[in-house]
Amino acid sequence: MTTPSLNALRVFEVVSRHASFRLGAEELGVTQAAVAQQIRGLEAGLGIKLFERLPRGLALTDAGRTYVASIRKAFELIDEATRALRPEPTHLTISVTPSLASRWLIPRLSRFTEAHPGIDLRVLATERLSHFHNDGVDIAVRYGRPPFGPGLNAELLFDQRIVAVGSPALLDNLGMPQRVDDLHDYMLLHDAHNLWPQFIAQAFDQPLAVPPKNVRFNQTSLAIEAAIAGQGLALASHFFVQDDIHAGRLRCITAHKLDMDTGFYLVWPRKSRQPAAQAVVRQWLMEQASA
Repeated sequence: MTTPSLNALRVFEVVSRHASFRLGAEELGVTQAAVAQQIRGLEAGLGIKLFERLPRGLALTDAGRTYVASIRKAFELIDEATRALRPEPTHLTISVTPSLASRWLIPRLSRFTEAHPGIDLRVLATERLSHFHNDGVDIAVRYGRPPFGPGLNAELLFDQRIVAVGSPALLDNLGMPQRVDDLHDYMLLHDAHNLWPQFIAQAFDQPLAVPPKNVRFNQTSLAIEAAIAGQGLALASHFFVQDDIHAGRLRCITAHKLDMDTGFYLVWPRKSRQPAAQAVVRQWLMEQASA
């Protein structure tokens, strides 16, 4: 028995995935007749029937299923060996919310590219819950509590601890709020979570008797930007504003932190397409969160 040509084996692998001569021909960019001829020649050379011809499509025989599994592994080895000769950057996609991207991740990305030039990181910033398979996402940062779904791993990135912040110029002008009624001097900047009533009740031991002045945003990052611009007081995760606090752009109005029973979690599929690169990115994100 002679060893089949690589071309015939490639045709066999493609046709087995589609269970169709027509679809296999479309992927390969050749005619359906050429594909059928390659399969007939391969079966004749091996002396084994690889496909059952059905009224609608094809079905692998037992011998065909065993053979194609080995052929796919062989092609994977060839592909890996070829890529090893001329390594290209590994592409990896991380899905995060726009606020987390702008307030925490993006300011740190230069550190990642310097440390790991071989990984081309793509940031998908969206409020929509991304799907790992359909959207090509390798890692996501999700807010909530695990479990996040079957077949997914989850690791806590950081707890959700809410602080109230304002610009130093605004606080110097109006005075640091000491009592709950002092908040009437300020505009309260809300995001979609609407945590001000809960925060005020805890921080000042009582709610506001009279409704305050309010401005509402659909994203936390917008409320933070408005606070930096001196428009009012904002609530945000401490991780989102810690750089601004250290830089003097924001100041906490009280030492109180509102601890939530939810947090930001790294979430990734148990069956990863690029486990080595994914592990590197996860470790880097955890290091940044604990720094």
